[in-house]
Amino acid sequence: MASNPVPPDAGARPSPGMILERLARGATRAARITHTEHLPPRIGRHADWPEQIRPEVIDAIRSAGIERPWAHQARTSEHALRGESVVVATGTASGKSLAYLAPVLSTLLDGSEAPNGRGATALYLAPTKALAADQRRAVRELAAPLGTAVRPAVYDGDTPVEEREWVRQYGNYVLTNPDMLHRGILPAHARWSSFLRALRYVVIDECHSYRGVFGSHVAQVIRRLRRICARYGSEPVFLLASATAAKPAQAATRLTGLPVVEITEDTSPRGEVVFALWEPPLTELHGEQGAPVRRTATAETADLLTDLAVQGVRTVAFVRSRRGAELIALIAQERLAEVDRSLPGRVAAYRGGYLPEERRALERALHNGDLLGLAATTALELGVDVSGLDAVVIAGYPGTRASLWQQAGRAGRSGQGALAVLVARDDPLDTYLVHHPEALFDQPVESTVLDPDNPYVLAPHLCAAAAELPLTESDFVLFGPAAGGLMPQLEAANLLRRRARAWHWTRRERAADLTDIRGQGGPPVQIVEAGTGRLLGTVDAAAAHTTVHDGAVHLHQGRTHVVQHLDLADNVALVEEASPPYSTTARDTTAIAVLETDTEIPWGDGRLCFGSVEVTNQVVSFLRRKLITGEILGETKLDLPPRTLRTRAVWWTVTEDQLDAARVNPEQLGGALHAAEHASIGMLPLFATCDRWDIGGVSIPLHPDTLLPTVFVYDGHPGGAGFAERAFHTAAAWLTATRDAIASCECEAGCPSCIQSPKCGNGNDPLHKRGAIRLLGELLRGAPRGT
Repeated sequence: MASNPVPPDAGARPSPGMILERLARGATRAARITHTEHLPPRIGRHADWPEQIRPEVIDAIRSAGIERPWAHQARTSEHALRGESVVVATGTASGKSLAYLAPVLSTLLDGSEAPNGRGATALYLAPTKALAADQRRAVRELAAPLGTAVRPAVYDGDTPVEEREWVRQYGNYVLTNPDMLHRGILPAHARWSSFLRALRYVVIDECHSYRGVFGSHVAQVIRRLRRICARYGSEPVFLLASATAAKPAQAATRLTGLPVVEITEDTSPRGEVVFALWEPPLTELHGEQGAPVRRTATAETADLLTDLAVQGVRTVAFVRSRRGAELIALIAQERLAEVDRSLPGRVAAYRGGYLPEERRALERALHNGDLLGLAATTALELGVDVSGLDAVVIAGYPGTRASLWQQAGRAGRSGQGALAVLVARDDPLDTYLVHHPEALFDQPVESTVLDPDNPYVLAPHLCAAAAELPLTESDFVLFGPAAGGLMPQLEAANLLRRRARAWHWTRRERAADLTDIRGQGGPPVQIVEAGTGRLLGTVDAAAAHTTVHDGAVHLHQGRTHVVQHLDLADNVALVEEASPPYSTTARDTTAIAVLETDTEIPWGDGRLCFGSVEVTNQVVSFLRRKLITGEILGETKLDLPPRTLRTRAVWWTVTEDQLDAARVNPEQLGGALHAAEHASIGMLPLFATCDRWDIGGVSIPLHPDTLLPTVFVYDGHPGGAGFAERAFHTAAAWLTATRDAIASCECEAGCPSCIQSPKCGNGNDPLHKRGAIRLLGELLRGAPRGT
């Protein structure tokens, strides 16, 4: 911790390099920095607004302090005004919002002068409520000189019932999210007819976040929107904004189903960025199977957040989990109290699951500077304007380079310098990255992976579309090539009925309620305080078995609770406030069966396959771990029902001859396969836009379906999410990086930095590090050229 506190908010801002130098004081601290990347400042390049932008809009923009647009903003506006859908994929704080707002506001102003009707309208889609609320504030401020010509209004689950009718009737710039579009607007399209008839633009903000199953669902929701708009005679132009991404036009086309022009050259200025890679030190403790244990990224991030707050450096620490965000804020508050009693109240946690009023209060406090530090989940990553930040600490690689740069870009807005620190977790990917900085700084960001044709995604949207307007064969072009083949199945299941030339929804329940577009597997579980009945928050249904099982430790707003009972029938977890000296981690068992092999190719004597599988998973116990150190205190059995998942997987097999060549004997085989499975799961996010928690794996010395030693890696979502398919197509590079990550780890027999996994249901036993290296080496020797 800093020994000489600097009064918060005092004096001129220190440079990013100076901030890092203060953090690294001391021999042990300095040794934790494995690499420092310096990104030089960039000079901006201006252009002129297109002639079609109304002068009143240009004047309003000038009143906001912006004399001329950056060249990429002007180009985006030109395409929009020509009626061409466009995606602007430039860096954080490059002015993407203004790039689409200028043509939108100009068109709304034109429409306000129409003699009849409500005039032109625009729809804004954000992945989170917080971003939509933040954008409304920005639009109101920018459009204030335009009077009542622009009427922005948020329409989401937090919108009071009494306001909703006004939004439908009078709002001409409606801000919502895909969930509300899916459940609230499209099923009630008749009530929105005047808005949809006049719809000119659909803005899709942070479109890179629509990936995997969620992205696939959103793609079908957008197709339903286009179909309803066509019914009312409108054909809106889509304006998409994305963090820097590979092939953004291709991803945007897959999302919208329309041709999209891409703008990728960032012509905005940027201040100096100092990006440090930080590896926590080894401790004297030993974990599972006696492996050495590194200090946790949670504890290290809490220290950094504390030191930065003491320096008066405004910081956001991005954390992977809700519990992690709460824990980091709690530790930082306790340590700040030892320095200055006024400081703990200036650090807080921010995560999903908070009640709406809690989220809004935190956003305001961060926005106006009342908060110095915030430990936040990615709920805050997506675009909430937190201008004025000096530093960002990222607790663990966020899964993709796109997300890494998105989070790092939260600091240093308005062309100011910024410090970003990536704190490595003790896992294969994070360890690999902090020792291979070229994998972060010399590689392009990933392509966005989504699969709108996933039958588990498409089928419920066909039902929802039929409930909105009867489906005909002409609609199949819009919904994709798989739509026609699903209709007989939907008829057989009595979900749709064909009458004459159209399919109708005939059931009483709402078709839109058949699916949760975020793939959360059912209604959220409510977390309720047992003594008072007070609702503390919610947790996704898919995560309930592992996070709010009986005996689980749950953090909320800095207060620790222990789950007394998880009622799966009523979707309620009853908790009581407590202060146990430990955290909890669920353990599970997994079995897998091959349903169908779509593709397989020889890898020497072995095979690399891709196809459909059924996974059976059951949470069987939980571990209690000592806070900060992670030391295991004990294990408690659980009695929870198994859950099955039909999904997509990539798998590889090896033969007896390959095992002999790799010098892997029968006693080592299980551990070698298990170690290779763990490490390959940990490394896949480097090659597909996924998180290790989006995927799962199983390794078996003799699988009953392949009759060979087999390693499976599967998508953790019904029907698949495209991650396993991406792994199949990049298998040689993926498994090469996996082998290299294991081989380069300094440990003797395996540790969390290479082959141990926090998800392992077998307590990371058995594992055989050297056997895994030899086995992967032998497998890769047989890889076909060009894979």
